[in-house]
Amino acid sequence: METNSRTLEITLLSAEDLRIYNKSIKNNAFVVVWTDAYNYKTTKIDADGGSFPSWNDKLVMPMPIHTHFVTLQVKCKASIGGDKTVGIARIPVTDFIGGYYPENRLQFLSYRLRDSKGVKNGIVKVSVRVKGALQGCSSQAAASGLGIAVDGRNDSGVVTGIPIWNGYPYGSLFR
Repeated sequence: METNSRTLEITLLSAEDLRIYNKSIKNNAFVVVWTDAYNYKTTKIDADGGSFPSWNDKLVMPMPIHTHFVTLQVKCKASIGGDKTVGIARIPVTDFIGGYYPENRLQFLSYRLRDSKGVKNGIVKVSVRVKGALQGCSSQAAASGLGIAVDGRNDSGVVTGIPIWNGYPYGSLFR
């Protein structure tokens, strides 16, 4: 059984050193998270944190299989003229899934924010977990991901491996 999306659980923890026009922001910071043009969610507003907001806000949203980046857009509610963008971070999906990162593993990450001119403007801290990349994942489904038909099944799957280092007895790696 194939699926067209995974579930992204992203918790926006906090940010630090946010500025607008070289001045510390006073309050009302929030984050918009985009997985693609149609899927986005917004955190609650931190009215007290100023340049060091804290949200600890967990957003659960679909992340289509074709997603290459998750975009975090930190904004500030302005009294006049609507919301102001403080900074943006584009997170490659490969930073938290694929390769050596197994599905369903919680990871804590920090990213540099850049303003509309590309100037560094603070750091945002998040935790990320991805669920549901494969339906019915088994050794048979994994083998079929290699193009090997197993028991006449013709489903898709992905095989990832864990590196094995030779030359060290297993127990001596952790002493």
